[in-house]
Amino acid sequence: MTVSAHDVAAVLRERLPGLTGLKLHKLLYYTQAHHLAAAGEPLFAESVLAWDKGPVVGALWTAEKNGDAPPPRRPLAGGQLNIVDYVVSRYGELTGPDLMHLTHGETPWKTANATRDPGGSVRIRNEWMRDYFRDEPHDEGEVWFTREKVAELTAGAEERLRAAGPPDPASNDRLWAFFDEQLGGSRA
Repeated sequence: MTVSAHDVAAVLRERLPGLTGLKLHKLLYYTQAHHLAAAGEPLFAESVLAWDKGPVVGALWTAEKNGDAPPPRRPLAGGQLNIVDYVVSRYGELTGPDLMHLTHGETPWKTANATRDPGGSVRIRNEWMRDYFRDEPHDEGEVWFTREKVAELTAGAEERLRAAGPPDPASNDRLWAFFDEQLGGSRA
């Protein structure tokens, strides 16, 4: 039984009090993707869209932005709750920006984003999410990119930067030009 993204969002907010909008939408993407991979069908009916900051459930975002009352809440079935709990355990410690960067490196978002105009929106097709999360060897029993893993990967970065010496101002200008091009002229 397919539920509403509102139903899934309510469960995510119960599991992770204080959940930001950015993080919520990335977790909705992951619940949809992992449910598609495991069950072969969508968890919720609404489309996941590629936006500048990653996947977003546009209908939910618009409804909440406009203050629309959510539809009557329907409970999730046991298997659906298992997917939500899996996603919370796997990605719940990450911040919204962490999840944004993670989704930007994954094939479903990159495929949709390839045809998206800056500031625009393109649907991330369910089959892209299903195939990517079903076929890719993601899970070896450990959570990706926990805070501890990020700390491990970045340990010693300050020393390496100091050893490299002062930055070349010309390379900084090239880097900012690249970011401006990628972000449509906005450094935000």
